[in-house]
Amino acid sequence: MIAVLGTGLLGSGFVRAARKRRDDVHVWNRSPDRAKALESTGAIAFTDAASAVRGASRVHIVVTDDAAVEGVLAAAKDGFEPGALVIDHSTTSTAGARTRTARTDITYVHAPVFMGPKNAAESTGIMLLSGARMRVDHVKPLVTPMTGKVVDLGNRVDAAAAFKLMGNLFLMAMTAGCADMLGLAKAMDVPASEATTLFEHFNPGAMAGARIKALAAGNFDEPSWELAMARKDARLMEAEAGDVQLGVLPAIAAWMDKAIAEGDASKDWTVIAKHFL
Repeated sequence: MIAVLGTGLLGSGFVRAARKRRDDVHVWNRSPDRAKALESTGAIAFTDAASAVRGASRVHIVVTDDAAVEGVLAAAKDGFEPGALVIDHSTTSTAGARTRTARTDITYVHAPVFMGPKNAAESTGIMLLSGARMRVDHVKPLVTPMTGKVVDLGNRVDAAAAFKLMGNLFLMAMTAGCADMLGLAKAMDVPASEATTLFEHFNPGAMAGARIKALAAGNFDEPSWELAMARKDARLMEAEAGDVQLGVLPAIAAWMDKAIAEGDASKDWTVIAKHFL
């Protein structure tokens, strides 16, 4: 029997998938109605976390943040067997992951995910793992049926937390860039539905892996697009945007201006990243 603590959209998906695999599942949620709704799948809902985890071979936590994880662990404390295996899929801080992994009353493994509710229900998407080899080797076969791909990030216990946050930052930046693009399109009287057709021909996502590796290498002296020329294009965008307020472009332009002031105008425009390397 397994226990799932936190039955929001993602946790509910995990429960439904587990029931399809014929796992016996106990569920608990701070809002009891959400756990109760999963009884239609054959899961057993509990009104207190300690009862839900009692006798479980492993406990999965799927909540919002560090504070919520700590609250759930405290609520379930009296039901844990010594050294109980707790697999936490929540997006948390690196410090929180380190602190909880160091606990001796439970065996804690952080396994955040790049998944939506549909992925959880269909056992697709990506799950991250990191930490001591014995723990990871034990947990990996247990979580593999829950996801399309398990990525083992090595011995660093907070690596999974770090990589999850980095991935989410990229998703935020990409979405903010898309929003700026639609803002610029609006300013130039290009309908949003028409603006999206650009990506039927131009696929910048295919460049992401090579681009970040080039940035990390820190070689900006052989430009494919000089910073001065990129700044010129940014200036054109700013002028076209007019009164339409963009979110990302002003920050990029400020970074460009700083790098130009430092003498980098003839370098590749990606030199704006040099201060992070």
